[in-house]
Amino acid sequence: MTAINVAWGAVGGAPGLLPRVSAVVRRDTLGAVLPVRELARACVAACALAGAELGARRAGLAEVPAVTVDDGAVATAFHSERLLRVDGRTPDTFAPLSRFWRTADGWVRTHANYPHHRTRLLGALGLPANASADEVAGRLAARSAVETEEAVQSVGGLAVALRTPGEWRRHPQAAEVAARPLVERARLDAAPARVLPPLDPGAAPLLPAAGLRVLDLTRVLAGPVATRTLALLGADVLRLDAPWLPELADQHADTGVGKRSAALDLAADRDTFEELLGTADVVVTGYRPGALDRFGLAPRALAERHPGLVVAQVSAWGAYGPWGGRRGFDSLVQVATGIAAAEGTAERPGALPAQALDHGTGYLLAAAVLRALTEQSYDGGSRLVRLALARTARWLTDGIPPAPADGTPYPGPAAWLAEADGPLGRLRYARPAVSFTGGPADWARQPVPWGSDRPEWR
Repeated sequence: MTAINVAWGAVGGAPGLLPRVSAVVRRDTLGAVLPVRELARACVAACALAGAELGARRAGLAEVPAVTVDDGAVATAFHSERLLRVDGRTPDTFAPLSRFWRTADGWVRTHANYPHHRTRLLGALGLPANASADEVAGRLAARSAVETEEAVQSVGGLAVALRTPGEWRRHPQAAEVAARPLVERARLDAAPARVLPPLDPGAAPLLPAAGLRVLDLTRVLAGPVATRTLALLGADVLRLDAPWLPELADQHADTGVGKRSAALDLAADRDTFEELLGTADVVVTGYRPGALDRFGLAPRALAERHPGLVVAQVSAWGAYGPWGGRRGFDSLVQVATGIAAAEGTAERPGALPAQALDHGTGYLLAAAVLRALTEQSYDGGSRLVRLALARTARWLTDGIPPAPADGTPYPGPAAWLAEADGPLGRLRYARPAVSFTGGPADWARQPVPWGSDRPEWR
C-alpha cells in the first residue's frame, strides 16, 4: 500500500477517489535516510483530495476535481519557515540554547526558543538567567541525558534524551503511540446533518471551506500549518493567543497567511470566548493535552455546549500514556523516537531535512477536518479528530516503504515562491502545496501583526 493510500485511509477517505490523485515526482527533494519525501507527498495529497471532495459536495459537481501533488511544491512548503523573507531579512529559527548537547552518557536536545522555556531550562540546570551556551554545555557534560530530560520536563521545560529506534520501541510511551491509529476520529453525539451553504460551481477559485469559521488555538507548527491550509481553502480563520504569550514574529508571519490574529484572555473574557465558540464551525487546539480543558475546551464539553462542532487536536506525544501531559516540538520528537539517531552518524545525531513531523501532521490534520465536514454533511454528529507528532513519527520510521530516488530534477524552490506586500512589509513566502483543478493558487490575504485584530468574526 502506498503512503498516499495510507494517509487517505487514515482520514476516512473512500478508496474510489484515489485515482483522482496524480503526482509529479522529483529527485533530490527532502532527501533523508527515512522516506520523508513519500510522507510529505502523501500528507499533502490527502489534504488536497479532502478539499476537492468537500468542494465537489458543496458545489454539486458530478466529479471530484483532479488533484496534482508536485514534489517541488511540497518540498518548498515543508521549508516555508526557512524560506520566508520579511523585507529581505532571513528569519530567526532556533535560539542559541535550542540544540544538541553532549552529556555524560550520550546526547540531549533542548528547545528554548521562547523566553519562558529558556528560563525553565536554566532553572532546572541551576544556572542564572544570563547563562551562556558554554555554561550550559559544562553543566550538561556532567549529567546523564535521561536525568536531564526528567529534571527539565519536571519544571515545564523542554529537553529530550537521544534514543535509538530500538530504545524508543521499548519505551512505555512508544507502546501507547503504536496502539493508536495515525488519525484518531470519533463521533461525539447525534447532532443533525450539517447543511453547508452551496457553492457556485462556476466560481473561480473553488473554495471548499468558504463561509466556515475556524477558531485557531494553536502554536508551533503543526496546528498553524493546518489552519493556514484551511484559510487557503476559504475558511475565516481567527487565531487567538493569550495576551501575555506573544508568538515569535517570523513564525507568526510564516503560518499567519490567510488568517486574522487576536489576543484574548480566555478566563477574563469568557463571554467573548463563548460568543466566538457559539458560531464557530471548527475549533483547532495545539496545546499540550488537557491544558485548555479548564476553559471548557475538552471535546465532549464543547460538543455539549455547541453541537455540530468539529474539534481538532494536535499534540507532540499524544493525549495518553506516561508522556501524555508533556510539552514537545518536532525537533524533540525526532530525538526521542530514534529519528535523530537514524539520520545521524556515530559521532553526532542528525535531523530530518525539514520539520516534516510538524508539516506532515499539519496537512493530515487539515485533511481530517475537511473530511469531518464532508461526513457531517451526510451523517451529522459533532466530530473529534486527533493527531500526534509521535504517531506520525512512527509511521515514518515503521510504516512507509522506501522508494527509489527517481523522478524529474528538482530545480530548487524558486518556482514555488511568491512575493507580496502586506501589513508586515514585503514578504517572500512559499506558495501553497495543496492543489486541485479549479482550486486556489494562493491565499486571499497576507499575514497581519500578532494580536492586531479584534476577537470577533467577520
